[in-house]
Amino acid sequence: MTAALPLTLTHSWPIYEADTRLPLRGPPAAETSGLVAPVIGLWTCALHDNALTWTQPVYDLFGIPMDEPLTRSLTVSLYTDESRVAMEELRAYAIRHRRGFTLDAQIRRPDGDMRWMRLLAVPILEGKKVVRLTGTKQDVTQEYDGPG
Repeated sequence: MTAALPLTLTHSWPIYEADTRLPLRGPPAAETSGLVAPVIGLWTCALHDNALTWTQPVYDLFGIPMDEPLTRSLTVSLYTDESRVAMEELRAYAIRHRRGFTLDAQIRRPDGDMRWMRLLAVPILEGKKVVRLTGTKQDVTQEYDGPG
């Protein structure tokens, strides 16, 4: 059963930093008192050339090997049609209005596995110009499909 796509735009604010670098690998899920912390990956997209930088959990979520060349066109093609439209509209809004957003989007990995991800995007500004988007991607498939 496919859940309806929530299209709620949440309030966010821009981050004023000229240069933010992401590590190539994120930490593994931490276990504390029997609870497993969610694995959240970091990403960034430079707007001048659409170059992407991901941490390991994002590669894992999308089912793409870390040594494979990463392009925005490839990753956008993995979104379902409805999620791709919502993401592109929110992305354009974020850039135009210097506002972040959160979106639950569905993707189809190259192996055919369907996943839900929570995408959080924040614009990075130089002066008043958005130069890149950055944020987190988290696998939330269990929230839609339940356990198992």
